[in-house]
Amino acid sequence: MGFFSKLFTKENKEVLDKGLSKTKESFFGKITKALVGKSSVDAEVLDNLEEILISGDVGVNTTLKIIKRIEDRVKSEKYLGTDELNSILKQEISSLLTENNKNVDLSYFTEPLKNKPHVIMVVGVNGVGKTTSIGKIAYQYKQAGKSVILGAADTFRAAAVDQLIVWSERVGVPIVSQGMGADPASVAFDTLSSAKAKDADVVIIDTAGRLHNKVNLMNELTKIKNVMKKIIPDAPHEVLLVLDGSTGQNAIEQCKQFTAATDVTALAVTKLDGTAKGGVVIGISDEFKIPVKYIGVGEKMTDLQVFNANEFIDSLFSK
Repeated sequence: MGFFSKLFTKENKEVLDKGLSKTKESFFGKITKALVGKSSVDAEVLDNLEEILISGDVGVNTTLKIIKRIEDRVKSEKYLGTDELNSILKQEISSLLTENNKNVDLSYFTEPLKNKPHVIMVVGVNGVGKTTSIGKIAYQYKQAGKSVILGAADTFRAAAVDQLIVWSERVGVPIVSQGMGADPASVAFDTLSSAKAKDADVVIIDTAGRLHNKVNLMNELTKIKNVMKKIIPDAPHEVLLVLDGSTGQNAIEQCKQFTAATDVTALAVTKLDGTAKGGVVIGISDEFKIPVKYIGVGEKMTDLQVFNANEFIDSLFSK
């Protein structure tokens, strides 16, 4: 099992349980109150559940889908008491997450990479934990025995470049940087050139987090991609969008903007430990059909966890 077995240790599960505790307490506290005095799942219970899911940042479209599935269960199974509602809700949410995350590939931790170097372009607005996530992902790859090079292509903010340099030193991986104001595409070009020369396994490119609702974001990301392809024709192999889970519906709006600007292939949802808005993971996963690859549930290097739908649901619904 090697490093793969370390992804889902008892300690990691405890961190996940703690990180999702605010969401769990808020979510199930409301459900418990909604069921007081009820013996069966009737229209009022479903209306209350719908309101709870929406207020929990699951999102309108996903909530309606979940309610419809429960309604169908109530009809087909004739009688369902409120005691069974938690179990049914768990099954339906688990089903949604499993459907939308079946394409998550964890073999990159344990097997030779299909592409070498494997190029990851990381996108997301400022303040979502993008640069911190890059550092933690680099750490995971290094722990898995992979050689990693970082590219500081978020050159619009001096703090972004400096922060990534700090992370490169903390993790112990090299970084290519040209400083603030440099051409981001040029940084990406030099990073991939260096990776090829050093026979690196993984390249992680940070990109500008500004202007998430303007057309020049699309132009900038496209330019970076095109320059990458001059070095490695099929790069980037992964476009990871980092979202701040504590912003709830705003994270969904950011996802809309970035998926319109570039081909996002995976998501990282951060800062879930400080919020009761963990339901946003369910909504984003379902609405955009993009796998959630990482979730942030703490400050430690290991607290950006590889997302496991079953473990996530278990933490939300455990007694």
